[in-house]
This record gives sequence, structure tokens and C-alpha cells, in this order.
Amino acid sequence: MRKFNYLVLNEWLKLSKKRSFFVPHVLLILLPLLLGYMIKAFSKESFASASEFTAVMLQPTGIGQVIAILAIIGTAGIVSKEYSQGTIKFLLIRARSRMAILASKYVTVLLFALSLTAVAAVAVYLSGAIWFDVGGGEAGIRDILLSLLYGCVYTVVYVTLAFMIGVLTTSTGVTIGITMFALTLDKVVIYRDFYKYFLFPNINLNVYHNNAAPLPGMTLGFSIVMLAVYLIAFLLAGFVVFRRRDVA
Repeated sequence: MRKFNYLVLNEWLKLSKKRSFFVPHVLLILLPLLLGYMIKAFSKESFASASEFTAVMLQPTGIGQVIAILAIIGTAGIVSKEYSQGTIKFLLIRARSRMAILASKYVTVLLFALSLTAVAAVAVYLSGAIWFDVGGGEAGIRDILLSLLYGCVYTVVYVTLAFMIGVLTTSTGVTIGITMFALTLDKVVIYRDFYKYFLFPNINLNVYHNNAAPLPGMTLGFSIVMLAVYLIAFLLAGFVVFRRRDVA
């Protein structure tokens, strides 16, 4: 386990040395401040408290989606750049299995997404406290935590999709392009029974908090099972291809 932790630490250091590591964090600090100011200036009745502001903003339809986009952009090249820069051969000659090397990159991707989420959550609440009242309103800590949880699920699914595409295509541009296109599809609803088995109508679990299932027959449990199936499929595809790919 210690050797695997060293691999994760090595990947984290490589990621954190890039300029693109800090830019998303700064954006997630500035964006809630700007949004809070604009809402306070033009529609101050929208939120009664910082808690309401935080619970709404962290949803996948708010800053939660921005977190997913920044996480995708920041980590899309974690595998593909190893191929484009020719460093993949040096990486694979180490006395570590390919599975462990790829798993360490995936864990690093999740840690990066988690760091973005943590920074955003603190920044959104502090912005809400600056522009709105700290007390009052109907939203509480439970609503904030649920929004945070649904936002994390949303981000992890899309980051895992981007991770798989990065392994399959070994192209950062293609990875970002395909994942961004997929991200736009979760707004599309096709009113056919078969569509509930697709990834996109299941990815925003927050709709069940509002008692608004995307399609008849869909439940929170159904969507959780579907997301688990897709996550396993994404990871299996990525790991199998990476393990068998010839880099000689």
C-alpha cells in the first residue's frame, strides 16, 4: 500500500506543478463572489440566507457543473500527455504493474476533483455570508450536504468518463471535446422508455430531491444502480485497454 501511495503522491506532484492546477481553484473562489454580487444587485429576494445560496449553487445545475467542467479540463491529459510527450515508456519500465500505475492516476484525478469541490463549497458559503444573511431561510446543513453529494456524484461520473476516453484515444483535445459534448446531453430528455437506461437522464440525482424524476418509472435507487454500472464499465474499458496496449 505504501508503494501505491508513493505512486499517487508522484502523480499529484506532477499535476500540482502545472499552472492549470491553480487556475481552476482561483476561478472557483472568484465565481461565487461575482454571482452573489450580481444576484444581490439585481434580484436580492432570490435567496434568504447564505445556506440557501450555498445549497442551490452547489447543485449540478449551478456551480456544481462548473466544477465538473474544470475537473475534466484539468485532468483530461493525465494519461494522454504521457503518450504525446513520450514519457509513457519511462513510466512503464518501473517495477510497478500497469494496473497500479493507471489506478494511481485515477485516484489523483479523484483527489483533484475533490479539492475543487472543497474549495468551491467554502467559497460559495463565504460568498453567501457576504452578500446574504447568515441566518434564516428554509435551507439547512442537510440541504447543503445533499447538494454537495449530488454534485460530487455528477463530477465523479464525468471525470471517470473523461479518464476512460483519455486512455482510449490518448488525445487530450479529443477527450475534452467528447466529454464536453456528453455533458451537454444530460439536458436532453427523450420521452421513450429505453432512454432511462442511458447515462444522461440518471446523472443528476438532485432531481429526486425535488420529486421530479426525469422519466416515468425512474427512482433514486434505479439511477444509483445505473450510474454504478456505467462507472464500472468505464473503468473496465480503460484498464483493459491500458493493460493490453503496446507502447514499444
